[in-house]
Amino acid sequence: MGMTMTQKILAAAAGLDKVEAGQLIEANLDLVLGNDITSPVAIKEMDKMKVDGVFNKDKIALVPDHFVPNKDIKSAEHCKCVREFARRNEITNYFEVGEMGIEHALLPEKGLTVAGDVIIGADSHTCTYGALGAFSTGVGSTDMAAGMATGKAWFKVPSAIKFNLIGKPAKWVSGKDVILHIIGMIGVDGALYKSMEFVGDGIANLTMDDRFTIANMAIEAGGKNGIFPVDELAIAYMKEHSNREFKVYEADEDAVYDEEYTIDLSTLRPTVSFPHLPENTHTIDEIHEMDDICIDQVVIGSCTNGRLDDLRVAAEVLKGRHVAKGMRCIVIPATQKIYMQAMEEGLLKIFIEAGAVVSTPTCGPCLGGYMGILAQGERCVSTTNRNFVGRMGHVESEIYLASPAVAAASAITGKISCPCEL
Repeated sequence: MGMTMTQKILAAAAGLDKVEAGQLIEANLDLVLGNDITSPVAIKEMDKMKVDGVFNKDKIALVPDHFVPNKDIKSAEHCKCVREFARRNEITNYFEVGEMGIEHALLPEKGLTVAGDVIIGADSHTCTYGALGAFSTGVGSTDMAAGMATGKAWFKVPSAIKFNLIGKPAKWVSGKDVILHIIGMIGVDGALYKSMEFVGDGIANLTMDDRFTIANMAIEAGGKNGIFPVDELAIAYMKEHSNREFKVYEADEDAVYDEEYTIDLSTLRPTVSFPHLPENTHTIDEIHEMDDICIDQVVIGSCTNGRLDDLRVAAEVLKGRHVAKGMRCIVIPATQKIYMQAMEEGLLKIFIEAGAVVSTPTCGPCLGGYMGILAQGERCVSTTNRNFVGRMGHVESEIYLASPAVAAASAITGKISCPCEL
């Protein structure tokens, strides 16, 4: 019985020839990640351990990004705690205001995540790096503390689901639509503690930004991780951004999967997740048959959809048009580099002329932090990853998850719309 791609990576990190689903292992870590919300808790736990510093100052990344620049005194104190810890331990990869970014967009851009890595982060969307063929998963702050101290973590080896992607997506269909379709199909617990392994010829028709988006939202299906094979595009990305060696793992032909699905990308339509669960999905065609869903705000950004391709698509839709009267449209580039590239390409000018506002990189409104909190009864179309009750503000507000294309079109019309309608 063979191993899946994830199982091979974990076996190598544990120094074992073979692992099986359900097996408990201790694996060596290539990177430990924390942000301004989760790191202070981990730092306090490390203090209790009375350990002498971190296991490797080059293999820890601390990225204050949720409430940064600080929105209030409490967030300032959190960041101060992380900043002082980074200085005290001479953490190499500490990124704050001025060189900051949303952690899951920033780390691949900085070349800190490559194929074959085992990465944990005290943030549930750490699974993003599976787009590069790494095993990456979110953990609690206590596990982060143990990882920073020892460079190791315990795992239960996950079983896997295979998603065979074929075909080519149509215009205005992106990675966000692919993962929303999958979550709508299998549910928010459909991949609970399982590895979501994406294969098939259709992957060649997905950009790296599409793949980051799909891997990012594996957790929204309950997945332990999402992972893609390492093809020429992934290798080119890693060579452009990193000078680290990477290792390519491939699933065995006789690897065991709990379930297998084939998804023809050419048949997918722009998809929107309605409140209050990511699995509550409807295609734009289904939405056309409903009464108009009028909205108050649009957010384009986050660790899911704040990358350059996302901003380009949004700008393509918004160019020469203006957001609806009374509409708030907030655009948040995911990193300083993306912000600069968007500026050099003239995208920011398009956003501002269209009546949108552009923010410095931050998670901000995604988790109800700042830069776009919703009042009672308000509705928002957002390119973020979760639409739980109260996620972006008042418990009686509503969040509709969508791609940058649908979000931008909705900002123009004031209701959930597709660019093909403009």
